[in-house]
Amino acid sequence: MPVAAHWSTAFIGLPYADLGRTRAGVDCWGLVRLVLKSQGIDVPSYVGGYASTLERGEIAGLIEGAKPAWLKVEEPRPFDLVTFRRGRLESHVGIVVEPGRMLHVTSGAPSRIESYRDDYWRVRLTGFWRHATLRSGS
Repeated sequence: MPVAAHWSTAFIGLPYADLGRTRAGVDCWGLVRLVLKSQGIDVPSYVGGYASTLERGEIAGLIEGAKPAWLKVEEPRPFDLVTFRRGRLESHVGIVVEPGRMLHVTSGAPSRIESYRDDYWRVRLTGFWRHATLRSGS
């Protein structure tokens, strides 16, 4: 019997595109939107909320404003959001694939799975968040 592919494989290798919201190209929030949409969860696009991913202050404000739909959790599980500081502002997101690993995308590289426990990301990690739709069994 064939083994089913992990859900994340469908989202690995997507090209980075500033303000991207489709499989043709995504930024970090665009990737989160695609993954959550595959689970039947619609979240705002925020296109128009910031001019580019260089606008970290605007992105930080959008992240902060979106938090009422999300519950901060200590024990992350698949499909939870993971947030990071870039500089002094919380302005990058990824999505938990399994404890210790996230799917995300950054400028200049396609979407990929990385450890959020490695030295680079661990010191920038600000929290894990579960969408209201996924809260049952939390």
